[in-house]
Order: sequence, then structure tokens, then C-alpha cells
Amino acid sequence: MSDTPETADHLARDLTLYVLARFLLVGVIGGGLLLVNVPLLVALLIGLVVGLPLGLLLFRPLNARVTAGLARRNANRARARAELRSQLRGDRVDGTA
Repeated sequence: MSDTPETADHLARDLTLYVLARFLLVGVIGGGLLLVNVPLLVALLIGLVVGLPLGLLLFRPLNARVTAGLARRNANRARARAELRSQLRGDRVDGTA
């Protein structure tokens, strides 16, 4: 009916890793720019602009795991919502009226 704890744990772990990796990438790009005397705000903005597409390429496998986990969670939630609506309409458990 809902996510298994194992699936939910993997999704949370993968999502956390993905977000941290993206922040780290922005930080590395911004830090590199700071080393060559680029102002902090400009370095962070360039880090964001360059880091977004670069992160999609560099972290593609992790992005795929996060996307698959979100799709599984959404499918489980849709199934649970459909079951609840069916019960509220008074349908029998086997799906017949």
C-alpha cells in the first residue's frame, strides 16, 4: 500500500547524496573561481550556472536512481489513493461493485 521502509530509505539516501553532490559541485566551482580572485557573489553565481548542467552530466546514475525512486513512490501513492477512493465509494475489496 505504501513504500516499504527499504525503498523509502534508499530514496532518502539517494536524494540526500544527490543534493549534497550538487552543492559540493557548486562549491568546488565557486572555490576555484575564488582562488583566481573572482568576487564571492560572482563566483557563487557562476558556480550555480555552470554547476546545474554539469551536475546533470556528472551525476547521471545518481539522478536516475532518484528519479526511479520518486516514480515508485508516486505509483504507490496513486495506488493507495485509488484504493481509498474505491473504499469510500463502497466498492468491494475485489474491485467489483
